[in-house]
Amino acid sequence: MQTSITFSTPETIEWDEHDHELQQEQESSFMNRTRLYATDESRWQAVVTREPEADGHFFLGVKTTGIYCRPVCPSRMPNRQNVQFFDDDQAAEAAGYRPCKRCKPQAMEEADASVQAIIQTCRIIEEAEQQPSLQQLADEVGLSKYHFHRLFKKIVGVTPRQYAAEKRTQRVREELQKETAVTDAMYKAGFESSSRFYETAASSLGMKPREYLLGAPGLSIRYAIKQSYLGWVLVAATDRGICNIEFGNTPQNLQARLESRFPQAKLEAGDPQFEQSVSQVLAFLERPQQGLQLPLDIQGTAFQQRVWSALREIPAGSTASYGDVAAQIGKPTAARAVAGACAANKIAVAIPCHRVVRSDGGLGGYRWGLSRKQAILDREVE
Repeated sequence: MQTSITFSTPETIEWDEHDHELQQEQESSFMNRTRLYATDESRWQAVVTREPEADGHFFLGVKTTGIYCRPVCPSRMPNRQNVQFFDDDQAAEAAGYRPCKRCKPQAMEEADASVQAIIQTCRIIEEAEQQPSLQQLADEVGLSKYHFHRLFKKIVGVTPRQYAAEKRTQRVREELQKETAVTDAMYKAGFESSSRFYETAASSLGMKPREYLLGAPGLSIRYAIKQSYLGWVLVAATDRGICNIEFGNTPQNLQARLESRFPQAKLEAGDPQFEQSVSQVLAFLERPQQGLQLPLDIQGTAFQQRVWSALREIPAGSTASYGDVAAQIGKPTAARAVAGACAANKIAVAIPCHRVVRSDGGLGGYRWGLSRKQAILDREVE
């Protein structure tokens, strides 16, 4: 039995129209696979090839054994005339079939129950005015404290405390963007003391809370907008390094995005010294395999930065799936969270989220459009 789940990812992500396209791409991919296995002929072909993408979309019962299996079951291949297909495990059991002991089709239902419990927990955390204790969260879903903690981290990719911290930071951003006073924003977000808030605020917001509230006044950002083979590209940098490489269809659109993020920052264009850095970025875009020898000012959550660090280890000309990256950072069930971190990346190509594809080899999503993603991948193998 397949359940389609869309997580609110455990990181603080500013979604825009490109991220919305990624979500639509993922949902469209799921629906396409569902239609792909709509006939008995297509289902049988998936069983013969043991196609991983078919797992969860249907089950097969073997008449000679009275057992039903997942399409990827490693047991001996049955004869076609002895196979009956079912949309879910309940239908197979209603027809008198027993679950296979090798592929354990019922375990999928148990896993789904675990995911639902964690989704419920995430909603509790998001809606709570004050952070619930680990014991309170475990009691809400009927699990022991230690089992719940392990399960949450396995599914979401971070601990309940880290997830709650990210949600509090997200609330702070939302309140500060409403021009709420810093103290009011702090308490509305669920921080119980100012000391705890200020311990983490600068790193999570990328600047001091007062600066964020005022639109980063005094922050100096040098930028340039140039034409490239990928269309118009914005290159921006703070004193610490490149903070933004972004593509757009018009220079006006790119500048508007930058001004929206930092409405009170000092935006400087046409700096001759910075033009040298911009030239290096443009040369890097032309030949990504040569690397970019400039410092980066990377702002993101701890989880996002782990993902982005893993992306930079994927060699030019190679790709990895979202699941591969999740496994590389030690969170094999966090593929969706990895996709969210890729969508939140604001330093294109230098943090190579374009090298992450679907498990079936499809392009998946890309913040700046799939045509650009394919063009970059093609350029890397030239």
